[in-house]
Amino acid sequence: MINKILKSAFTLMLMMPLLTHAQTSIQWQELNTTSIDKVNINHGAFIDQQGTGLVISSGIVDLTAKPYLFIAEQVTDSSVESEAIYLVDGSNVIVTNLSAEQGNRSFAAATSFLGATLVTGGIAKQKTTNLVNLIIWRPESKTLYSYPLPVLPSTAKSPSAVVINNILYVLTGSDANNQFFALDLNGLINAEGKLSYSKRALDHFIDSNSWQRLPSLPLANQNMPYQNGIKLAVQNDGTGAKIFAIGGYQFAHDKLNSAEYLNSQEKVFALTRHWKFDPNTKNAENQWQNLGDISVAKQKLNQRINSLSSIGQSHILAFTDQGNTLSFNAITNSWTHYLTNNIDKTQVINGAKTTEYISENVTTSDGVIYSLNRSNNNPSALRLWQASLKQPEKNFGLVNMTVLVVYLICVVLLGLFFVFKNRNTDDYFRGGQSIPWWAAACSIYATMLSSLTYVALPAVVYQSNWVLLIGIWMIVAVAPLAIYVAMPFFRQIDATSAYEYLSKRFNMSVRLFASGLFTLFHVGRMGIVMALTALSLSAVTPLSASDSVLIMGVLCLIYCTMGGIEAVIWTDPLQTVVLILGAIACFIIIVTGLDGGLTDFINIGLRDDKFTMVNADFSLDSITTLSIWVIVIGGIGQNLSSYTADQAVVQRYMVTKNPSDARKSIWANAIIAAPGALLFFCIGTALYAFYQTHPEKLDPTIQIDQIFPTFIATELPIGVAGLIVAGIFAAAQSTVSTSMNSIATTLVTDFIRPFNLVKTEKGYMSAARWLTFIMGILGTLAGLVFIDPEIRSLMEAYFKVIGMFMGALGGLFVLGALTKKANSFGAITGILAGVSTMISAWQFGWADGYLYATIGIMSCLVVGYIASLLTQTSKTTNKDLTGLTLYTMHPTPIKS
Repeated sequence: MINKILKSAFTLMLMMPLLTHAQTSIQWQELNTTSIDKVNINHGAFIDQQGTGLVISSGIVDLTAKPYLFIAEQVTDSSVESEAIYLVDGSNVIVTNLSAEQGNRSFAAATSFLGATLVTGGIAKQKTTNLVNLIIWRPESKTLYSYPLPVLPSTAKSPSAVVINNILYVLTGSDANNQFFALDLNGLINAEGKLSYSKRALDHFIDSNSWQRLPSLPLANQNMPYQNGIKLAVQNDGTGAKIFAIGGYQFAHDKLNSAEYLNSQEKVFALTRHWKFDPNTKNAENQWQNLGDISVAKQKLNQRINSLSSIGQSHILAFTDQGNTLSFNAITNSWTHYLTNNIDKTQVINGAKTTEYISENVTTSDGVIYSLNRSNNNPSALRLWQASLKQPEKNFGLVNMTVLVVYLICVVLLGLFFVFKNRNTDDYFRGGQSIPWWAAACSIYATMLSSLTYVALPAVVYQSNWVLLIGIWMIVAVAPLAIYVAMPFFRQIDATSAYEYLSKRFNMSVRLFASGLFTLFHVGRMGIVMALTALSLSAVTPLSASDSVLIMGVLCLIYCTMGGIEAVIWTDPLQTVVLILGAIACFIIIVTGLDGGLTDFINIGLRDDKFTMVNADFSLDSITTLSIWVIVIGGIGQNLSSYTADQAVVQRYMVTKNPSDARKSIWANAIIAAPGALLFFCIGTALYAFYQTHPEKLDPTIQIDQIFPTFIATELPIGVAGLIVAGIFAAAQSTVSTSMNSIATTLVTDFIRPFNLVKTEKGYMSAARWLTFIMGILGTLAGLVFIDPEIRSLMEAYFKVIGMFMGALGGLFVLGALTKKANSFGAITGILAGVSTMISAWQFGWADGYLYATIGIMSCLVVGYIASLLTQTSKTTNKDLTGLTLYTMHPTPIKS
């Protein structure tokens, strides 16, 4: 009996997150304005955001229209058009006039561009047009201006348009053979990045720019050769921004001219197939990808999609002709249905159900959707509504929050235990060289990866594949270099700061420059780590991202400032154990949540190429992609720079009793890192499979980096979720505290002690603590800056930060160790060349960010060596390099 009770309680605990999970819903509200009686919106009206207001056209009325959905093909000579156009700002409405030739057309495509509206094609005076206009409202003069742009090559009855990277893409319907066009708008942008409205600039643009014809959209059904009303939306599918073509209608072409046919609602069929277009693919045959028929909950969609709205970093909302809201995940290619939580607006009139949530056209601003809606009992008139997604309340729970708080308190107390062990700066910066090798190994692992691995890496894999795995595994290739080359250098000179080597090999100026560059890197690194963790925690706890950054910063300031390197290192083994065991538990729970378990995980991964590890691209353009050679060379460069030039890692070489223990710590770190990376890649792919199978469980407004913490909070058992979230929190603190201590180490050792700025050991200890405190404040401020929803992946940002700073530093160490002719002038020249080269790669995009570190190393090495050869003097030639290069290392082996 007791066993049954315990079993039932355990099962209930496992189910608890699933029982408390609530689905995202959509909430509608009709906008009432003080001049609502002035607004008369009809069929085919467009809406667009301009500044703080909305631009809404008047549309078209057909006096003979039947009381159901009206489409562009039904426009007749009896249709009535108005030149009225509305500017709605809050509760105020301004009515002005704009002719059809100036852009006030029905069924035209309207899209935002730098605060203006591009109006393309549509119907003017009952005729299909190819006109293109740019219209903008200027509130200071209360005037709506219109500027003509190059006309479309074909007229388009009901086109759709989007803008990507300042290029306007327009899709026509079958009345124009489903053609697809692009117009480069960069010529309209001035040096300040704003639109140019002068007549001279516009005339020059029209004369020098023309439309480019792209591959036409395929037919969805050969038996229905006429399709139109398809909408376009831009969203990132994990590999970059893509154009999605969704919705619309279709019917038999030979009946097109029959008014009786078109006025029969049963003859107009919903188009439920959807496509994806890659604007960066040069192979025209592969640019349109058929994504198949839309299925929701394994049922083929039988509704017409009228309008689309991109939301978040990976979702597209689709509004149907039956008042339903669907959500499409561009990464997993899965659809789900969002409930409307204000069902009171659904009524029954004459025995028929009616709803006012049938959206005909939408625009989105700051997460709020503005929509022109109709009700199915009054289809001729449209009203202005707004909609917003209502997320389930964050129910992290008292138990999880208690676990989180208790864990963090324990970590801080563990760190403070070492306050009274710091008698001098050697204790504060090197732990008295008494740290066991296994603790140093865990500390290297937690320092290098920590919450970045736990949170960002699964998010990267979720939206891509396994191509980064080989690059991370390059730690195994670099470990021997760290063990037999880098570590002996630093142990031989008994370094506290990694940059002491540079002053011995070159001069003090090189040392100070490198130490300053390291300081900038780790302040940025602290910001990225704290921002990433804070964004993750804000998705699953009541804490905001800013609150989380401030809490992490304050806790780090307390125990790191007081406890020194031992406080940092001895918290790392605890973090490592919690994170790895938690990751294993998460993977098991994710896989068991799939219908077919491990079989589904493997099948979905293989079907969607999620296990791809090699991108065998060796073309000239492959340097800008994650091709295999970029991954291998970039991975070697990143690891080489970290294990030779990063004070946070080098400091771990010096905390053990002897070189033998240091070697063990490096090997152990490599052994932990390689399978650990594989585990997190499996988690990323498992998350992809889980949310493809259960798309209704994914909040569309979260950032991609928040996906794993969201799963932890909503799907893991109560208490376990709190412990793992606490582990992520504390692991970020570990990385941040490491950076704080490492920066303080370099500042005291490289900038204060060599110049005898402080006279006593007590003074150096005081300076160390104050500098640790100040660096913690700077890192916390950087974390607040990095909380930016526009940063799609903080892991990618981290790779760039590594390359921008550590690549050139790694090149400096390689230059000193590999060459005997390198001198101080060559070193400074080399590091400046490395930084300049990486900045050019970043600004002009000629190389992928994963390659930055290697570019920095090679640039510094080549330029530095050449500069050294050109500036050789007798003094530099005769410099004693004993123990400072590979060729002049001490011949006697390092004793264990």
